[in-house]
Amino acid sequence: MTTTEAKSGDVAAGRVIESIADAEYSALEAVKRFVEDVNRVFPDVSEDGPRQKIIDSAFNMTREVLEASNRLAQRMMNVTEDALGDQHKGRPPK
Repeated sequence: MTTTEAKSGDVAAGRVIESIADAEYSALEAVKRFVEDVNRVFPDVSEDGPRQKIIDSAFNMTREVLEASNRLAQRMMNVTEDALGDQHKGRPPK
């Protein structure tokens, strides 16, 4: 693998990581705004009331989305590492 190919792979990996981080930040910001809206609309009657259930569901959904995003990022990095490793060894990518 040439130095140019390695740098290109590093730049691409950096872009992927940055894109995923931006998406995760956006998801967290959306939940923050959602919780603020729920807090304005629903009275805080009890910890087990509908308001808390809605907020808990939003956080659970966000956790699941972020976990899926992290799994995707890991798979993409694994594929990229495999392809770059194959190129380095003179084999065609899988």
